[in-house]
Amino acid sequence: MRAGNRIYVSGTTATDADGEVVGPGDAETQTRFALQNIESALKECDASLTDVVRTRMFVTDIDHWEAVARAHQAFFADIRPAATMVEVSRLIHSEMLVEIEVEAELAG
Repeated sequence: MRAGNRIYVSGTTATDADGEVVGPGDAETQTRFALQNIESALKECDASLTDVVRTRMFVTDIDHWEAVARAHQAFFADIRPAATMVEVSRLIHSEMLVEIEVEAELAG
């Protein structure tokens, strides 16, 4: 969703085009897949990961924080958006371990 120079991508999970969860049991794989989905959504709004100013990651097990952070770092190493990770009791599908939302801001 774009509002002026701001772009909001919410509720992104590791779900493929067929609605299947990618990487069951693997938080790092799910994080990478969700971030790839986010990257595609940003491109549709003429933006990129370099425009991201904030990420929020919801995980079903905070003990997966290192795997999630490792995948996040791979995408945002030089960008360094403000990042929050929060443990939640569950997500919409039992195999989902991670859900991510981002906010981006375009120059201008």
